[in-house]
Amino acid sequence: MSTPTVKGPREAEDPPRSAVRGPLLLGVRHHGPGSARAVRAALEAARPAAVLIEGPPEGDALLPLAADPGMRPPVALLAHAADDPGRAAFWPLAGFSPEWAAIRWAQERDVPVRFIDLPAAHSLAAPAAGEGDGGESDSVRLDPLAVLAETAGYDDPERWWEDVVEHRGTAGPDADPLGVFEALGEAMGALREEYGAGGHHRDLVREAYMRQRMRAARREFGEAYAVVCGAWHVPALRAKTTAAADKALLTGLPKVKVETTWVPWTHRRLARAGGYGAGITSPGWYAHLFTAPDRPVERWLTKVAGLLREEDRQVSPAHVIEAVRLADTLAAMRGRPVAGLTETLEAVRAVMCDGSDIPLALVEDRLVVGDELGEVPDAAPVVPLQRDLNRLQRSLRLKAEAQDRELELDLRKDTDTAKSLLLHRLRLLGIGWGVPAASRGSTGTFRETWRLRWEPELAVRVAEAGIWGTTLLGAATAKAEADAAAAGELGEITSLAEHCLLAGLSEALPAVLRALADRAALDTDVAGLAKALPALARSLRYGDVRGTDAAALGTVAAGLAERICVALPPACATGLDADAAAELRGHVDGVHGAVGLLCSEEEPGGLRERWSAVLQTLAGRDTVPGLIRGRAARLLLDDGRLPPEETARLMGLSLSPASAPADAAGWIEGFAGGGSGGGTLLVHDDRLLGLIDTWLVSVPERAFVDVLPLLRRTFGAYEAGVKRTLGELVRRGPAAGPAGAGGGSAPAGFAPDLDPDRADAVVDLVRLLLAGAPA
Repeated sequence: MSTPTVKGPREAEDPPRSAVRGPLLLGVRHHGPGSARAVRAALEAARPAAVLIEGPPEGDALLPLAADPGMRPPVALLAHAADDPGRAAFWPLAGFSPEWAAIRWAQERDVPVRFIDLPAAHSLAAPAAGEGDGGESDSVRLDPLAVLAETAGYDDPERWWEDVVEHRGTAGPDADPLGVFEALGEAMGALREEYGAGGHHRDLVREAYMRQRMRAARREFGEAYAVVCGAWHVPALRAKTTAAADKALLTGLPKVKVETTWVPWTHRRLARAGGYGAGITSPGWYAHLFTAPDRPVERWLTKVAGLLREEDRQVSPAHVIEAVRLADTLAAMRGRPVAGLTETLEAVRAVMCDGSDIPLALVEDRLVVGDELGEVPDAAPVVPLQRDLNRLQRSLRLKAEAQDRELELDLRKDTDTAKSLLLHRLRLLGIGWGVPAASRGSTGTFRETWRLRWEPELAVRVAEAGIWGTTLLGAATAKAEADAAAAGELGEITSLAEHCLLAGLSEALPAVLRALADRAALDTDVAGLAKALPALARSLRYGDVRGTDAAALGTVAAGLAERICVALPPACATGLDADAAAELRGHVDGVHGAVGLLCSEEEPGGLRERWSAVLQTLAGRDTVPGLIRGRAARLLLDDGRLPPEETARLMGLSLSPASAPADAAGWIEGFAGGGSGGGTLLVHDDRLLGLIDTWLVSVPERAFVDVLPLLRRTFGAYEAGVKRTLGELVRRGPAAGPAGAGGGSAPAGFAPDLDPDRADAVVDLVRLLLAGAPA
């Protein structure tokens, strides 16, 4: 990209305070408020003719946007390969980043400002790309700050940096704004002499390119320019090298065409815990230090108190005063100039959290790190798809936010339906801004719940999806049609049809349905057919809710169901191992639910009757695995199509001594498995419980060891209250019916008949409770 036009010299009435002799090298720690203040003070004192900043030169054309009123950090420069948007890298900048402070200082004083790091065209052509190439500790094998902190007698690099830089004043008559940079430069030089370059070959290439840009600046501005870069690079930029040697390092570098823009960033993504190599541990705290005009500890603890009060904790002004005193005392005892983050958090834990780490974790998450999300002006270049998404977000008042939030939608409202379509279309394009969640309110199909969270990487996903179209509707339609043509399994196409209905992609449905019909006609795998049917049934249901014409789907679904009814019994009767039986059992459940959705009303000879006949065949055929037989019997019983007497007969046959113990245990798991209400059924049906108990005590010892895992899986899934009740019922003794539930005396409180003496003992108390008089 072309660089901005070079401005003329500053006006005569604004002379520099001091002449810059040679380039001013300002080595910084990325994203440090102390460094940012020191950089601004140093630039103000030196008044250079130009400012050079570590960053990709392709971003030069975007620098004027930093002065736009609509730009609010944290933001990041995004560069991606033009032909492969997924190959991308970010250069994050916060309001307290030294680079951002230098950019804004130069713009406020009409001083040329440029990026001088290795172009993104080269860095993105390399095998790996990611978040910004900045940072004195992200590109070297040793951590310079840790070494310097240890040398100074600190066991925590963050605390050393706070004491040396962040809490150091840069104002006043005795302040030396350049002293800290000279000291850091000397320290980094000593480290590089001791440990060598310490970095990878790529660092040497980057530094060679920076020196080339510095030579170009010297020809244009003389020696009166400033360089803001990671402190680790200062010795390399100050070293005497030849242009030929640097050119040799840069010859033959791979190159790709790139596009750049500004994107919003978040404080959480600035955190080192988020995987950012040049990240910091406390971006929220640093932002506070940079913006607080005075008394930062008092203002910080006031913010903490406000957060805890929002969470219904009792925190008064007295707590704040006491916490400030404790933080200052801890700092004085430790010989620190002022209280840092460590002291304030210890004070918060002791005074406001009653020693508990649980509310303290909330403070660390919300304030120490934070979810601040930056903003980028509309003038920033974006792909057409991103522009259409921005338009839809504004019209629907669906603001991107960095923290998780739930969105409840009522699909009977036009605006909520439009929001649902937007989120479903984004999901189909692989842009996961929203994830469907379980609704805590109504479970009707007109309700949807989403969990929203905007991540900076989604800007890359939008750029990638831009190949499908310039609008969200057009791109989602084209992507759905392409996915239908490339689908390898029937289940993929049925799932895609469901997504098309949810996303309102009526123009894509014909292509998806053609692919669905073609694949269904050729697919002979009953498991694949059974896997595909539930998605089609849900699609028809959602189509009704959203007013979408899905009649063609109904024809395909009906044909699919008929083929399943024919092919399922033979498939289940063949020799199946335990895993295959468990898979088919799941498909039987899925088809049963799908038939219920497809057949809302009973029709003589209809699909529901044919499916019930299939279940009766499965339940009564002894060549079918016990797991599937038991499940079929349970589904028939729940639908009222299997009398209790017939259920008991089938159970008795399956649990007879002639049945293999493993097959009988499988029948029990299919019939009474957890999650299907089997435990409650056994609580209320003594006859079925007695059959299971009688079979269980008759299992031989050697076989019992084999079936025990199956039984534990079945009964272990029951709720604690159900298991306790079943245990008491088994202890109670024989029940009425053909089979008892074991022997033994009944425990207190459990008996088949009422105990008159025990009942009479509470009559007087009941009368008193009812305001009556004792008899």
